[in-house]
Amino acid sequence: MSQPEAENPQVIVSRSVQRHHRQVREIAIYTCAEISELTTDILLDAYANGSFPMGEDADDETLFWIEPTDRGIIPLDGFHLSKSLKRLLQKEKFEIHINSDFEGVIEGCSSAKAGRISTWINKPIRKLYHELFEQGHCHTVETWLNGKLVGGLYGVHIGGAFFGESMFSFERDASKVALSHLVARLNHCGFSLLDTQFLTDHLRSLGGIEIDQKDYRKKLNDALAKPADFLQEPKQLSVHKVLQLVSQTSNTGCSTP
Repeated sequence: MSQPEAENPQVIVSRSVQRHHRQVREIAIYTCAEISELTTDILLDAYANGSFPMGEDADDETLFWIEPTDRGIIPLDGFHLSKSLKRLLQKEKFEIHINSDFEGVIEGCSSAKAGRISTWINKPIRKLYHELFEQGHCHTVETWLNGKLVGGLYGVHIGGAFFGESMFSFERDASKVALSHLVARLNHCGFSLLDTQFLTDHLRSLGGIEIDQKDYRKKLNDALAKPADFLQEPKQLSVHKVLQLVSQTSNTGCSTP
């Protein structure tokens, strides 16, 4: 696999590979010895150019760039708010927090779950995204129950684009509630792109779609040119406001259990 030239870690040569049963461009491996060269500026530049990093597993400290030829997104005017999810939001079962426990969220996202023995979130990923969080480029949406973090997600923010990285749930539907609040916040704050990287059946059930690389890059460039503030007040959106923001154009009449 091709590696970046030593003088410039941003110079990349790519090839097409099959990963997770998807056609992607896999580029620029960074070995453990080279991780120190990978700065948050390079990371943000990669996102702005359509790529994102992944690790092979938690114990492998190698990173490589991924650029799917078919990209998953959730249109911010097309989130699917099912009747059951709407009822759950109205019950206010969970407390929602923004950016209160980054370490807890990334730990939850990297924890072992049924059907997942390992995770791509390794030590370099944890370090780099913690730095992005400290710099204000990475954010969390968290669901809490009885004083415990039980679900949530994190992602990267550049301009009017939000790049969803991972989410987790230790309580039924906790991640769905977090995603609902994320979509509401992105609409509230003037975002235009929610990138999910790949499209899973779970994300498809919530309104996710797949677009080709050309369409994605156009949406990305348009979003990057928009100013958007993820922390725009109020940080705590009321349930009424969340429902208003996620159901403006979603098909609330179609129920997904």
